[in-house]
Amino acid sequence: MIQSFREQFNASFTPEKYDAFLKDIAGDFNFAPTFRIAETPFFIPVELKKQIQQGCEEVISFIKKSDFKSLTQRSIDLNTSVPNEDSHSQFLAIDFGVCEENGKIVPKLIEIQGFPSVFNFQYHLFQKFLKFYPFLKDTTPYLNGFNESTFLDLLRKVVLKDFKPEEVVLLEIEPEKQNTKIDFYYCKHDLGIPVVCVTEVIKEGKMLFYLNSVGEKIQIKRIYNRVIFDELDLRKDLKLAFSFEEELDIEWAGHPNWYTRISKFILPYLKGPYFIESRLLSEIKEIPTDLENYVLKPLFSFSGSGVKFHVTQQDIDEVKEKDMFLLQKKVHYAPVIQAPDGKVKVEVRILALWPEKDESPTLVANLARLSRGEMVGVKFNKDKDWVGGSIGLFQK
Repeated sequence: MIQSFREQFNASFTPEKYDAFLKDIAGDFNFAPTFRIAETPFFIPVELKKQIQQGCEEVISFIKKSDFKSLTQRSIDLNTSVPNEDSHSQFLAIDFGVCEENGKIVPKLIEIQGFPSVFNFQYHLFQKFLKFYPFLKDTTPYLNGFNESTFLDLLRKVVLKDFKPEEVVLLEIEPEKQNTKIDFYYCKHDLGIPVVCVTEVIKEGKMLFYLNSVGEKIQIKRIYNRVIFDELDLRKDLKLAFSFEEELDIEWAGHPNWYTRISKFILPYLKGPYFIESRLLSEIKEIPTDLENYVLKPLFSFSGSGVKFHVTQQDIDEVKEKDMFLLQKKVHYAPVIQAPDGKVKVEVRILALWPEKDESPTLVANLARLSRGEMVGVKFNKDKDWVGGSIGLFQK
């Protein structure tokens, strides 16, 4: 949307350069990411940046309310409760669709997660764009005065705290099969922490261990949690030596309860110009007759699973647990990115870090997802170009 950068980027772009860009990413670990990386960054103008930041601050104000835990306790009761919850989430991922409302561009909050995102991959993605498009040195993906060095320092502080890297593990379900595997590789490279599958964890009393690359048993003192319980609950084939619900002698970099508390569960509480009308299905006395203007979403699903974009009365009637679903008004994404052959829609995810002793989270970086489909997501963008994962850039 910053016209000067858009024109310069499009003039510099070639399919051959894009192929080289992808090969450069794949060359870091001899692994090509399994998700599509978009051809272009998203150039974010000053006014939109201000609006997004304001929306984020309103979300954060709600999360910091003194009664936030009591307001969201129902979300824990409906899901898995993990002991030793800390005072606040250490990660936030706040998603805004770039939409059109009354003829104006406005960001609308689509989703929020109290969970880590691809922090390390985004750090390297910006470096790759810089390598192939040097004029992007006049832009930054960072907020609040952060740069590459200070961003990585804060991420290291949040993930490691005061532990040695080998005492902290990135924990996931079969990490080698995850779509975000490239982020795990970069995380291990940047922070020095091992990536461990839940099935590889050894339990002795209340302590957890893993075997390092030479077979030594190392105690796990802190977990950088990337496990989504939705997925874990479906994997009845997995045999774990421990349970997330038991008392364990470990600390969390991203306590699992925050994924549940800070989720679509809080969307009905948020009111204002950057928020979408959202209501729990269980609290709607009269179902709207214009269901074509609504989306039906499970509260705690991940990566868009279970979302009904074309809602019918039958869909609503078939929902058994109505307090687990949200009816949300549709928004109209604005095609604001000029591709060589048309316009592209976009979502921006603002990434925040919240060290344990800080009063508030800090907005530090972002990712962008480009779409030509009905919704942002792989299944709506198959066989299309200038779509996929990317990064938002602000003018310095």
